[in-house]
Amino acid sequence: MNVEEIRDFALSLEDVTESFPFGPDTIVFKTNNKMFLLLPLDEEDYLKINVKCNPELAIELRIQYPDSVLPGYHMNKKHWNTVVIDGLLPWMSIKEMIEHSYGLVGRRI
Repeated sequence: MNVEEIRDFALSLEDVTESFPFGPDTIVFKTNNKMFLLLPLDEEDYLKINVKCNPELAIELRIQYPDSVLPGYHMNKKHWNTVVIDGLLPWMSIKEMIEHSYGLVGRRI
């Protein structure tokens, strides 16, 4: 999985915009004028994304995937997870986390 696959998936969701409010190294995806996905472009080891998450589910995911789902880096750790994309998590799980985040800010779930 690479940056383009994640970008394409995020932009396939309804009413999504992308911008670079934090500089050229991080793509921010929004719906309903709210961030739901941050995609850093400058990661050295593994690709990582930040996604919004229901607080209870965030804890469950961190317990279930301790090496891949971490408290949100530079974000509110109660409501955001950082997901390490290093091949341990299946693409379907990553897509579900992105869709969950999208639904939270777009009030679609």
